[in-house]
Amino acid sequence: MPYRIGEAAKRAGCKVETVRYYEQAGLLPEPARTEGNFRLYSEAHLEQLCFIRHCRSLNMSLEDIRSLLELKTRPIENCAEINALVDEHIRRVEEQMDLLVQLRQSLQELRGQCIGPEATGTCEIIRGLSECECHGGADSKV
Repeated sequence: MPYRIGEAAKRAGCKVETVRYYEQAGLLPEPARTEGNFRLYSEAHLEQLCFIRHCRSLNMSLEDIRSLLELKTRPIENCAEINALVDEHIRRVEEQMDLLVQLRQSLQELRGQCIGPEATGTCEIIRGLSECECHGGADSKV
């Protein structure tokens, strides 16, 4: 049973704009059209859309998804490329996790500068953010 774009989006749990975006990005094949030029998505489109959405929920890039979709079309090949792609994604996620830990530590240090409710004009957090030399501030040596 073919689906119009709104129904396909609803079934995949996304917005119509998202379906159009994936189509324009070349991740979804172009659907058939009615005489009135409405898109008609098949079960195969819906399956692929759900696959893409699942990959995106794992924070995979569109390029990684494109590669996985290509590999998916070759079902008898060895899955070493898929494993390598996922291993690389895991490495990137671990790198992001390390950066998030550093971010949390920086925020905790900043929060630790304020010991209680004070006037905003004397707030140590505001002062700490204003005096930062790491982003080309007035006193920065960049």
